[in-house]
Amino acid sequence: MLILQKELRYALKKPLGNLYSSFSEAKDSLPHDKFIISVGDVTTRNLIESGVYPHLGIIDQRIQRKDSDHQIDYNAEILNAQNPPGTITKSLWETIELALSSSKKSEKNFLIIVDGEEDLAVLPCIILSSEDTIILYGQPNEGVVVVNASDVKEKAEELINKFEEAY
Repeated sequence: MLILQKELRYALKKPLGNLYSSFSEAKDSLPHDKFIISVGDVTTRNLIESGVYPHLGIIDQRIQRKDSDHQIDYNAEILNAQNPPGTITKSLWETIELALSSSKKSEKNFLIIVDGEEDLAVLPCIILSSEDTIILYGQPNEGVVVVNASDVKEKAEELINKFEEAY
């Protein structure tokens, strides 16, 4: 398990990609030929409601640390992962890895439901995804971030290497 260190919290509050104040702006920026990952309940729901179905969606059924009653439903295979707040568990990492490799092979969509918190899932998504991947995630009270995984892969690896490893 990787544990987020306090000194990294500030660095992770900065968007890793382009920050859009509205979802419609972010949606308009999306290339149509890319593999799309969405992290977060609101981001995933907004994509689906606008007719864009992420190849991989990651949710925790919570919005800003409060239980969500939003129904996120699309033609996706459901996977589950355990991930306490402030961590990246082996369960989450391996489930993302499985969903990405399976989606590429089968062209199925996957939805990972996290028991815990999905906030830090953006980092393994960046590291594990291929160059043609766009990741969307919410920036609380600011908007939505759209990031091309290949542009920030090195940065994500640097951040992950600063997490504390726990066994």
